[in-house]
Amino acid sequence: MALRRTRLTPAVALAVALLAAAPQAGAQQKGKAPAAAPAPSGAATSPTAATQGLSLQGAPQIAAKSWLLVDVTTGQLLAASEPDMRVEPASLTKLMTAYLVFNAVKEKKLALDARPPVSPVAWKAIGSRMFVDPAKPATIEELLRGLIIQSGNDAAIILAEALGGSEQGFATQMNREAQRLGMRNSSFTNASGLPDAQHYSTARDLAILASRLIEEHPDFYKMYSEREYTYNNIKQPNRNRLLFIDPSVDGVKTGHTDAAGYCLIASSRREQPGQGFSRRLLSVVLGTASESARAIESQKLLNYGFANFDVVRLYQKDQPAASYQVWKGATKEVKAGFANSVLVTVARGSGDRVKGEIERMQPLVAPIDKGQRIGTLRVRLDDKVIAEQPLIALEPVAQGGWFGRAWDTIRLWFK
Repeated sequence: MALRRTRLTPAVALAVALLAAAPQAGAQQKGKAPAAAPAPSGAATSPTAATQGLSLQGAPQIAAKSWLLVDVTTGQLLAASEPDMRVEPASLTKLMTAYLVFNAVKEKKLALDARPPVSPVAWKAIGSRMFVDPAKPATIEELLRGLIIQSGNDAAIILAEALGGSEQGFATQMNREAQRLGMRNSSFTNASGLPDAQHYSTARDLAILASRLIEEHPDFYKMYSEREYTYNNIKQPNRNRLLFIDPSVDGVKTGHTDAAGYCLIASSRREQPGQGFSRRLLSVVLGTASESARAIESQKLLNYGFANFDVVRLYQKDQPAASYQVWKGATKEVKAGFANSVLVTVARGSGDRVKGEIERMQPLVAPIDKGQRIGTLRVRLDDKVIAEQPLIALEPVAQGGWFGRAWDTIRLWFK
């Protein structure tokens, strides 16, 4: 099929959530950890977009070994420093532990009211704990709160053994899932984040994981906003200080070891005045000097993102963008649009310079299925392509009768 181009004006405020691929495993890596296996073809890569078309002037100085700020609404990376440096993730590991348990509950492989046994390994867990009593095992739901709010290493091990048979078996599942998600530079050997030479991740990979957890498990994600949890008559606060000082912050996880330093992944959701939708940013700050420093640096990043960037919306989900001629069909046209709202993040004040260009397949010949790709939308800021999204048929078009098909065949010979 030939391709015909149609220019679109940014009459409606717009944006596209598309992501560029992350660097290949082993590229520009620091540290001595061995390279992770390459991600399988087609693995998800959100959020890994380059900062195309985004002005980073005025980006704050962040006192951390590695950091990253991503707009979860569009999947675009807004600012970063050493986002692919391999680091010890400490208790940020528990995001993967929780994600796998969330998936298992959703798939009915685990029940929230189930009470898995407390093994000697879990009972003797070192570091932060929720203090599960072997004589009175906790439910999966209680263990999740102990994992998320109290950062309990005992909860992590019990959940890992319940799902993987052993912590080692669960680590295999963690690594398999990391590859599926496109976390190309991560390797896990345990469920809690205790130090190990083969246990590492990156700010980019952790952003991918946290974004997927937020988007795929919104009900479970609410646990990350809880400020304290009492189990076995022991009350422990959530270590994420931003939950107590910024009402827009609703998660996600802290981490600390002597080698890793103080780490925090934080997410903030704020309404966009006059836009009719909210916007979510996610910061990853790794290797700060103190508990207060990780909160301060994270807050600095989130405020920078909201103050210096806007999300522009071109199309809403399932809104027709145009109608195009169909050959050999029962109807002569098909409505085209997008499977998701088309959103893009741009530097504040540059939204009126966003333009869309549709490159569509031509000719369009029936039958056409609903959801079938029939073209591509490219979003430009000035002359730079900052996002792409498939243009799809919003309705099916069946084949026409034999006479109409024959007539269109003749017409196409002369087109």
